[in-house]
Amino acid sequence: MKKTLLAIAMCALCVAASAQSKSFKLGKWTEIHSSIIKELNRSYVDSLPVDRIERAGVDAMLSNLDPYTVYIPEEENEDLKMMINKSYGGIGAVIYKPDLKGNVIINEPYKDSPAWENGLRCGDEIMTIDGETVEGLTSAECSEKMRGAPGTKVLFKVKKVYTGEIKNIKITRRSIHLPDIEYYGYVAPHTGYIYQTGFTEGVGEQVRAAIKDLRSQGQLDTLVLDLRGNGGGLMSEATEIVSIFVPKGSLVVSAKGRAEGSGYSSSTAKAPLDTQIPLVVMVDSGSASASEIVSGALQDMDRAVIAGTRTFGKGLVQSIRPLPYGGQLKVTTAKYYTPSGRCVQAIDYSQRNEDGSVGHIPDSLTHEFKTAMGRTVRDGGGITPDIEVKSRDYSRLTYSLVMNGVVEQYALEYVKAHRSIVPTDDFHFGDAEYEDFIEFAKGKEFDYRSSARTYFDYVRKELKRDGLDEAMAAELDALGKALEMEKEDFLRLKKDEIVPFIEEEIVVRYYFQPDGVKVRLRYDDQLREALRRAKEFKFTNE
Repeated sequence: MKKTLLAIAMCALCVAASAQSKSFKLGKWTEIHSSIIKELNRSYVDSLPVDRIERAGVDAMLSNLDPYTVYIPEEENEDLKMMINKSYGGIGAVIYKPDLKGNVIINEPYKDSPAWENGLRCGDEIMTIDGETVEGLTSAECSEKMRGAPGTKVLFKVKKVYTGEIKNIKITRRSIHLPDIEYYGYVAPHTGYIYQTGFTEGVGEQVRAAIKDLRSQGQLDTLVLDLRGNGGGLMSEATEIVSIFVPKGSLVVSAKGRAEGSGYSSSTAKAPLDTQIPLVVMVDSGSASASEIVSGALQDMDRAVIAGTRTFGKGLVQSIRPLPYGGQLKVTTAKYYTPSGRCVQAIDYSQRNEDGSVGHIPDSLTHEFKTAMGRTVRDGGGITPDIEVKSRDYSRLTYSLVMNGVVEQYALEYVKAHRSIVPTDDFHFGDAEYEDFIEFAKGKEFDYRSSARTYFDYVRKELKRDGLDEAMAAELDALGKALEMEKEDFLRLKKDEIVPFIEEEIVVRYYFQPDGVKVRLRYDDQLREALRRAKEFKFTNE
C-alpha cells in the first residue's frame, strides 16, 4: 500500500513539474519577446515598422504548428466571414480590370443580386464609384470600395455595354451568399445529381429539398452527390447531410482534442429521407474536411459508393477564439474520426502534393479499419475511393490559357458581340468561332510551350550549365526544332480540350453558374465512368 501511495505521489510530482516547466518556458518566451520589441523600439536606427514585424513574427510562430492555425487581424475579419460563411456585404458581381488606367468591367453579375436587379450586365464598364474615378486603382481596391455593410448605398457611373450610354446607378448593398448547392438535376434517365460546393449553415436542408424536387420531376433511382473540389465547412452540416441517408442515431463523426471539452461526437438527429436509394459520392484531391466526414461516414456505413480520386486529407477541427483589438485566432483544437475510427489527417504535414493534398503514404505507416460489412479501409491521409476514376489530364497549353485569363477575356469580347445566345443545351462553340478564338489568343501573352518543350528547355539549360551543350549542339538543335510548334497550330491541336472551357465561360455570362455546371457535365467522362462501374460494385469482400 505504501509503495502504491509513493508511486501516486511521484506521478503527481512529475505532472506538476511538467506543468511548471511549460509555464516557466512560456513566461520566459513572453518576457524575451516583449523585451526585444521594447529594445528595438528604443534603439533601432530607423523608424520601427511595428505592425509589419509583429505580424511576421506571429505568422512565423504559428507556421511551426499546422497549416490551419492562423491569426486574423481585425481588418481581415470580412475575409474570414467570406471563408467560413461564403457571404459578404456588396452588390453581387464578379469584376475584371484589365489595366490600372482602364474602367472596371462587370464580368459576371450573380443571379437575383442587387447588381443584376439594377441592370448591371456582363460587359458594362464602371467608371466611378461614389464619385471617385477607378483610374489608377487595382481590381482589389475597386472591389473593396464596392463592398460594404448591407443596407448601405453605393453610386456608380456606368457605361452600358451595347448602347454606350453613360448612366448613374445607385445600388443598395445586401448580404451576398454564394450558394452551396450550385446545381442539381438529372444527368441520365432516373439518375439525379447534386453539385455541392460548401458546408455553410443550412446546406443539409437544401440537399434534402433538392432530392425532393428531383423526385417531383421524375423517377429517381440513383443519386450522385458531387463533392469534388469542396473544401468543407461546418461539421454540423456534414452530419445533417449524412442524416438524409442513414437511420436516426447513427454516429457520423467524433473529435478528440487535448483541452477539456474539445472532444465530442455527432450522430444523426433527424429521420432519414431515403436509406435505400443507390448513392454515389464523387470526390477528388480538393474534397476536404466536412467533405471527408460525409464521404468517410457513408463509406464506413457501406451506404454509398465513393468514386473519384483520394481526398485532401484534412482531419483537423478549427475553432475561432477572440483576441484583443478585434483580432481572432483560428486554432486547431481537435482531430476528427470517422465511425470506423479512422482519422483522415495526413501523418506528416510536409508530405503533400503541390495542391496541398496528401502525398503518398505507404501502407506500412497506416492502420486497417473495417466498414459495417467488413470491408477494409485505411487511415493516414484522406479517403481512398471505393472506385478510383482519374479525372481528365489537360495539356500545359490549356492550363496556361485558363490561368492567364485568355479564355475569360475572350468570353467578355464574345458577349460584347452577341446580345443573346441559344439555350445552354443547344449551345455549342463551332469551328468558325474557334478560328476566331485562335486569332484572339494569338495576340495574347501566355506560355504556349508543350510540356515536352518545357522539359527540353530545362535540360538544355542544365547541359549549358555543365558545359555539355556545345558537344551536343547538333542533336539539341534537331530535337528543339522537332518540338517547336507555332502557337496557332498548337491551339488547333488542343481544340477538343479548350472548347469546353470556352463554352462554360460564355454560358455563365448569359445563364449564370448553374448552366456553367451543365456545360461541364456535358464533358464529364469521370462521372460517366464512375456511374458505369458503381452499378457493378459490391459492398463485400467477396
